[in-house]
Amino acid sequence: MAAPTSAYKDRQFLAVIGDEDSVTGLLLAGIGHVTQPPDSQKNFLVVDSKTDNAAIEEAFERFTTERKDIGILLINQHIAERIRHRVDTYTTAFPALLEIPSKDHPYDPEKDSVLRRVRRLFGE
Repeated sequence: MAAPTSAYKDRQFLAVIGDEDSVTGLLLAGIGHVTQPPDSQKNFLVVDSKTDNAAIEEAFERFTTERKDIGILLINQHIAERIRHRVDTYTTAFPALLEIPSKDHPYDPEKDSVLRRVRRLFGE
């Protein structure tokens, strides 16, 4: 049975976990949002080589469970590899989780968790 409309009607924002180039491009396209004070949460996380996996997992958790205004979570595929155990076990419909390529790391369909689920569904 489908979820009631009230379960997703307020999910109006994208969130991004990505490298600096990907996040900057998406912010320039207009997806940036900061919640009202006092918490003032951003809907993006810039990840570099110094970012630890715990910070990435915390942002993933915040965007997928705590924030009820996120409809789609975009994550660079090479960053998703760093928290693959969390990405592969994520099964909730909202927010939708999409792995995207980055400038320095091309897309690999064999690593995409959504594509792997679709292939499993069709018995490939």
